[in-house]
Amino acid sequence: MTQRHPEEPLLQGPRVVLRRWRAEDREALAAINADPVAMQHFPQCLTRAESDALADKVEEHFVQHGFGPWALEIPGVSEMAGVVGLMQVGFEAHFTPAVEISWRLAPALWGRGYVTEAARCALDFGFLKLALPRIVAFTVPANARSLAVMQRLGMRSEMKDDFLHPRLPAGHALSLHRLYQIDQGAWRDWRRGEDFPLIS
Repeated sequence: MTQRHPEEPLLQGPRVVLRRWRAEDREALAAINADPVAMQHFPQCLTRAESDALADKVEEHFVQHGFGPWALEIPGVSEMAGVVGLMQVGFEAHFTPAVEISWRLAPALWGRGYVTEAARCALDFGFLKLALPRIVAFTVPANARSLAVMQRLGMRSEMKDDFLHPRLPAGHALSLHRLYQIDQGAWRDWRRGEDFPLIS
C-alpha cells in the first residue's frame, strides 16, 4: 500500500477520495492529458513533458497556498482516475482574483457521477476550511458535461459574465468561455437541500 503524503488533506465522499499527488500518478495524468476525448474542449492534447510540467505547477500551488487540484481516487475502481480541486485563477479577467474549481476525468469513467461527488467535497473544503467568499468555474459553451456538473453543484451563470479567455488568441474557436460561480451564502442554501454529508 502506498504511503499517503503526511500533510495531505484527505477528502472523502461515499465513493471517492481526493488526495495529494504521488509520483506514480503522473503516468495516469499523462494518459488523460493525451486523450483526444478527454481534451476535446481544450486547445490541444498535452505531451508527456507538458503533462509533467502541469503536475509540477499543481505541486507548487499546494506548497504556496495549502490547497490545489487533488488526485481523484475511486476505491475499488481506479487509484488515479483524474483530478478535481481548487486553484487560484492564473490570469486577469473581470471576475479575478478568484479561486476556480476544476476537474478532468478519464473518459472511461464519465457518466457515473464521480466528478460531481468529488467536486462537492472540494467546494465544502473551500467554503468550510478555507472560508472562501466565492468559487468560480468556467469552460467553453460546447462543454455540456462540465456545464451540467456546475449546475448540479448549485453554481449559476449570467450571459453578461461570459468572457474571452486571455490565454487564447483572438478569434480562436475556444476563446469564448462561460463563467459559473457560487458564493458562501448560496452554497449554504444549496447544501441545506443536499443529503451529501459535509466533510469533517
